[in-house]
Amino acid sequence: MSCVLFTEHATKDGQIIGEIRLNAEKSLNALTLDMIDLIQPKLDEWRDDANVVAVLLDSAGDKAFCAGGDIVNLYKAMVAEDTDFPEQFFTREYRLDYTLHTYPKPVICWGSGIVMGGGMGLMNGCSHRVVTETSHLAMPEVTIGLYPDVGGSWFLNRMPGRTGLFLGLTGNPINAADALFLGLADRALSADMRDGMLERLQSEHWGEDAGGVVSRVLRELEEECSEIFEAMPAPIRAHEALIREVTDHDSVEEMVESLLALESDDKWIKRAQKAISHGSPLSIKMIHEQLHRCRHLSLKEVFQHELILSVQCCRHRELQEGVRALLIDKDGQPNWTFASIEEVESRFLEGMFQSPWQQHPLADL
Repeated sequence: MSCVLFTEHATKDGQIIGEIRLNAEKSLNALTLDMIDLIQPKLDEWRDDANVVAVLLDSAGDKAFCAGGDIVNLYKAMVAEDTDFPEQFFTREYRLDYTLHTYPKPVICWGSGIVMGGGMGLMNGCSHRVVTETSHLAMPEVTIGLYPDVGGSWFLNRMPGRTGLFLGLTGNPINAADALFLGLADRALSADMRDGMLERLQSEHWGEDAGGVVSRVLRELEEECSEIFEAMPAPIRAHEALIREVTDHDSVEEMVESLLALESDDKWIKRAQKAISHGSPLSIKMIHEQLHRCRHLSLKEVFQHELILSVQCCRHRELQEGVRALLIDKDGQPNWTFASIEEVESRFLEGMFQSPWQQHPLADL
């Protein structure tokens, strides 16, 4: 069976809602190059089809919308010193993400269950992002020697205060309530409402304002289950003042020192401390620098910058070692290139941001 399923749902007034369903439940719908190469042409086709009024992006199973990118095949390519596969993977993934961000028709993402890494890239490109009580969002790349890519340099910079920087450095998880607070989601619906949502959309009369139709349906559905999310804790929102305090320093070294100096029994703080003390020192420096460099860039420029950094990450040992320790050998003992943040060489860090091409693969975005 195909790793992506496409369905065209007829509406009451003769229009079409196109559904894209990630169909790799065993791998938690991790995004592969094959999936990307199926989705891109279908989005292009539906964009130019006047009968298609909206797109629904969802997934098979209840556990995950998409738990990340195809890190296993990236690892195999790095071990084999194959520089072509990582370049092709990231180029086509970012092109797909950019397509979603700039799509002229409403795209509804059903972000239920685990949404991490590449899943965050897909979801954040959509015009109508739906979370549920089971949603578990995160960008935990610091633990594998990478950084929050797939547009993370765009959406982390647009979160309130410096919450995006903090979450990029720690990879702390985000539930539905916090996703709404951070601007990572637009609506929160009960996990059992997906089929009902689609039926409601099919029964609508679609005029010229398709986005308005989707917004109204989602708003009405959200009102039916609001009590679920009103009672849900929002730890990031609750820790907003602490996040502001910890990140209010001139260097990332001081930020990390400030976080690790906190004495607390708070599980949320302890989780952040553990992640940042075990994560890649190079990643910590990269994340801070990348967010700074991308702060005022256009979306197109952000993806171009990310492609440079991601390809460079695949050409150095840090990412390979991080994936090995966490996902391949699972020994949890990565031998990072630099033992501490203070030891990360500025010349090495600068080299990670240098383009390896004369002609950028995403120059035509």
